[in-house]
Amino acid sequence: MADVARLAGVSVTTVSRSYNEPDAVSEKIRLRIVDAARSLAYVPNVMAGSLAAARSKTVAVVVPTLNNSAFALMLEEMTKVLNEHGYQVMVASSDYSIEREEELVKSLLSWAPAGIVLTGRHHTRGTLRLLVEDGLPVVEVGEYLEGAIDSNIGFSHRDVGRRVARHFAGLGIRRFGLVVVALPGDYRAADRGNGFKDIVIGEEAHLEEFSLAQRASSKGGAAAFADLMTRADRPQAIFFSNDILCLGALFEAGRLGIRVPDDVKLCGYGDFDFAATTSPPLSSVRPPDREIGRRAGELLLMRFGGRGEAVSIDLGFEHIVRGSG
Repeated sequence: MADVARLAGVSVTTVSRSYNEPDAVSEKIRLRIVDAARSLAYVPNVMAGSLAAARSKTVAVVVPTLNNSAFALMLEEMTKVLNEHGYQVMVASSDYSIEREEELVKSLLSWAPAGIVLTGRHHTRGTLRLLVEDGLPVVEVGEYLEGAIDSNIGFSHRDVGRRVARHFAGLGIRRFGLVVVALPGDYRAADRGNGFKDIVIGEEAHLEEFSLAQRASSKGGAAAFADLMTRADRPQAIFFSNDILCLGALFEAGRLGIRVPDDVKLCGYGDFDFAATTSPPLSSVRPPDREIGRRAGELLLMRFGGRGEAVSIDLGFEHIVRGSG
């Protein structure tokens, strides 16, 4: 660092500040330091810096799974925002287990992160105790809730199910279908299903349900659709807790000669890339995954700079009605 300072014509303190507090250094000086560091192949020692600062330039993020594009989009946007200010993101997967999440939080806190991001509102008492005792900024993402640990950014998954059911009811549907992945710990999928049932019960309509005790797949969606369509009161419209399931149902409908949307209407969740390009295009619900990641990153940066306070932000969602109903 001393070599970089000499070459850039600044003090060692200024070099240190340019890495740890880039906004506190003018752009002209920061670029001189960057050029000097590049010419000397200098790489900051992150651990040494964290020891001096008590907190590392790391943000810890725990998600339920890495096998889901929603979390990938959120992480991509959050990482972009934080990287621009010198922070790195450390990601861990809890595999939908709040007990596993507690172990991960305990391990991640040993790295003295500047902040931590958790998914959803369900945590063990041990996790809550660890975070309260540590006192670092915490952002819970993916759900809108009251009584957050610290800050919260998301939307109501129960309202997602309600919105889809109201749409179907408005089309005159009286026989509803619901296909939900019932993995232990996937509380958000359960909430979407419960919201859907809220409206069906209120309409005094008929509901046929199918639960999958496995990860979402097109094969699982096809099996669920085939089962529902053989029942005596087969549904006129079906809501799937995931677009992958809905895609499998669309394939199976074609194989069985069942017309979508004339014989049965379909709606998924996630608005994955393929949803708009199937035949017919799939109706879906688009969650604000990228905006959640961006806003979480921005909120953390404000907290790191001593600005702002704990907030709860409801970003809402978009119900996209396409050719499948």
